[in-house]
Order: sequence, then structure tokens, then C-alpha cells
Amino acid sequence: MGEHKYRFNPDTLNFERIRISGWKKVKRAALALAPGLLLGTAGIFLAFQFIDSPKEATLRRENQQLMVEYELINKQLTQVENVLADLERRDDNVYRVIFEADPIPGTVRMAGIGGVNRYKDLEGFANSSLVIDTRKRLDKVAKRMYVQSLSLDEVGKLALRKQDMLASIPSVEPIPQDQSKVISGFGVRMHPIYKIAKAHLGLDFPCATGTPIHATGDATVEFAGYNTSGYGYHVILDHGYGYKTLYAHMSEVKVRRGQKVKRGDVIGDVGSTGLSTGPHLHYEVIKDGVHMDPINFLFNSLTPEEYARMVEMAGNAGQSMD
Repeated sequence: MGEHKYRFNPDTLNFERIRISGWKKVKRAALALAPGLLLGTAGIFLAFQFIDSPKEATLRRENQQLMVEYELINKQLTQVENVLADLERRDDNVYRVIFEADPIPGTVRMAGIGGVNRYKDLEGFANSSLVIDTRKRLDKVAKRMYVQSLSLDEVGKLALRKQDMLASIPSVEPIPQDQSKVISGFGVRMHPIYKIAKAHLGLDFPCATGTPIHATGDATVEFAGYNTSGYGYHVILDHGYGYKTLYAHMSEVKVRRGQKVKRGDVIGDVGSTGLSTGPHLHYEVIKDGVHMDPINFLFNSLTPEEYARMVEMAGNAGQSMD
């Protein structure tokens, strides 16, 4: 039993036992326990602030590991971007050049991902910016890889058509060398009739009237006939792949519009019709609507020595024949 407390009552001259109510007991107990509770609460608060629970420690380690993995992914992603950029450069500057294809515009390769906010679900987290940036880079790489795969498919098809393309590109002389020589080359020349300096858009091959004129590549006849532009009787061949050739001042046209011709086929005879000062063939090469120097397309029928001699003859002539 606990000790009892007593007090002296002067009225009765007796010691009377002091009885404490239940509420006072509770109050005293609460006052006694308050410092301990406050100290404990403060300790728990500080512990939660500065000491991780086992679960929090595990989550913190996992987050740190994820950050390290994200950094590694970004480094690897940079390597992938560099390799892809190199492949794109070779595709535009080598593969597509070889097969006479236009490079893919940068606006197509680097096009963004449109539409609604694709990354809304990734917002609101501690590392949202890192995760969203990485996701954006991955999406762009995926888009670029898709464009590149389509380009390689196209290049593959062009490779299969390479033989047809080589047969179509104008690459031989329209007049055999033993029957003609170049009298005037590509560039600004003195016009034989107007007597002014004028752009000469082809080569002049002087030779006898009636000399056969040969197609310089496989093609479809786009025009065959006479007009008043100065070409007289002439033929235009569409070789495909952006190439066209023109054969002017003919005495006779031997093909018709829409006809298919092969390299070496006779398409007409040399003459002096139209604006011409004598029998010759005026020959032009057009690529994508731009006139090119035909002398650069005679690689299949000339030796290096013959090519050098033809370049010299074409450059020395100061006046054309048409």
C-alpha cells in the first residue's frame, strides 16, 4: 500500500487523513508527465527530420541509383545522337549524291513532336525536369531514326535502279568523233548573226548534212518537230532522273513524241535549219531545269586525252554557229 498523508485538525484535535480526488490525481500525473512528453515529441520530430527511417533510407538509395542511371542514359543518348548525326551527314552528302537524290531538309529531320502536352503525366515530381528532358530527347531521336530509315529505304530502291539510271544519264557523244569536232563550247560566245556576246547553252558539232545523230542515253521523246525559237527541227529527250537533252538544227527528225529510245539510237540527221550559219548539231544537257556544260557528260565515249583535246577546242572557239 502507498503511504497515506495526514493533517492535524485543531477543531477536533485529531489527525485526519488527506483524501485526493481522482481529477487532482490525473492533473498531477499530467503535470509530472508533461516534460517527458514534450521531450519525447521533440526527439521524435528531430529524428524524423534528420534520421531516415529504414523505408526512407531505402527509397533515398533507390532515388540516388535512378539519378545515376539517368545520367548514364543521357551519356549514351548523346553517343546515339552523334552516331545518328554522322549517318545523316553521310546519307545527305554521299549516298543521296551518288544516286542523284536531293538531301532531306533539316526541318524534316529535326521536326518536333506536335500535339497536346505529351509530358503532362511527368510533371510535379522532384526530378520532373530531368525526366522530361530525357523523354523529349528520346522522342526526337526516335523521330530522326524513323526519317532516316525511310531515307535508307529510298536509297535502297535507288540502288536497285542504278543500272537503269546509268543507262539513262547522257554520257556519250551524239556525233561519232571521226565525223565531227567541237567548234564551240558552253558559255558566253559571240553570236554569228547578231554579233553580240550571248550565252551559248550547249556544244556545236560541225559535220556534213545528213550525218546521223544518236541519243546519248535511254529516254522518252518529249518533243520532235520544228519551232521558230531558232532551233529549227529539233528533238528533246527526257531521260528521267531530272535529265533532258536537246538536239537542234536537224535536217530530218526520225523519232516521234512519246517514243522510247535507247542510247545510240539514231534520232535524226544533222542539218542547218533554224537560226544557223552552217550544218552542225547544237547539243544541250539540262539537269533539273538548269543548263549544264555537256562536255562534262561525255565520259563514256572519250579517253582522257580525247577529253582534254575536246575541252581545249571548245574553249578556244570565240564564236558559235547558232
